[in-house]
Amino acid sequence: MQYIALLRGINVGGKRPVKMSVLKTAYEAAGFTNVQTYINSGNVLFEAPETGLTTLAATCDQIMVETFGFSVNIAVVTADQLIQAVADAPAWWGNMPDVKHNLIVAIAPKTGAELSVHVGAIKPAYEKVAVNGLFIFWSAPVKTFGRTRWSTVAKGDLYQWLTIRNANTARKLVALAQALREA
Repeated sequence: MQYIALLRGINVGGKRPVKMSVLKTAYEAAGFTNVQTYINSGNVLFEAPETGLTTLAATCDQIMVETFGFSVNIAVVTADQLIQAVADAPAWWGNMPDVKHNLIVAIAPKTGAELSVHVGAIKPAYEKVAVNGLFIFWSAPVKTFGRTRWSTVAKGDLYQWLTIRNANTARKLVALAQALREA
């Protein structure tokens, strides 16, 4: 089965450095196949026997501890989940210039709905949000980004339970997953 691990908080401002080539080798050494990484933000596509996502996330974290010496929160999703979520994305997400379009992914045991409730009501004049299972689609104009409810999420305890990818990265991960299937 094809999975995508989304590592949170690596290679940010020189902290928690992770070389993607080393990460790829570590996943392969753990027995995962067709391993591919994408950009330095910690995106790993891989295949493994079908198992629970929580178990896979724990295995991926153990790889981090053994290889890099630190633990990270990791959202593991099936490629099918991400492909379907991006296919079902709201029409407003990812298509307007001068707007930040992010895919926020809940890290288990949290859910997208739980994160959304915790953040509170959006400010419709400044942002749009749609929740789809583990995934939260969020868009906000760059010039009013700081006025949104979701822009404040990095300041609270909730931040450890989510990882963020922009629309371009989310779409590229979908394309890579689909290409691996066709190979």
